[in-house]
Amino acid sequence: MENKDIFKHVQALETQVGKFHGDLGALMLEVKRLVEENQQLRLENEKMRKIMMGEAKEAAPASTSSSRSAAPSTGGKEAVDVVGEGYDNLARLYHEGFHICNVYYGHLRTEGDCLFCLSFLNK
Repeated sequence: MENKDIFKHVQALETQVGKFHGDLGALMLEVKRLVEENQQLRLENEKMRKIMMGEAKEAAPASTSSSRSAAPSTGGKEAVDVVGEGYDNLARLYHEGFHICNVYYGHLRTEGDCLFCLSFLNK
């Protein structure tokens, strides 16, 4: 084998190694993205489980107390309570770390406060 052939062979190997390195880098970025997404979904799942366990604990005492109080209330006050209750539920969801805006509704807030959600709460 001549020196020229060896040099061409080394150049071809160097090109292949460079391509392999680029492919490996792209694969590592994809793995990193998937790990981050997995972690975010685990956190969201954990928060949702805590919320569901809390609601299950609250639902049991609430069902027994609602069956005891059958006193009629005024229609106008009840309508105001329903509107306030919905707002309170949205505010609670927001403070638990979830978006309530129409852009990201239900997604976990990871970067602090959301201006869309805050403007929605201030209406």
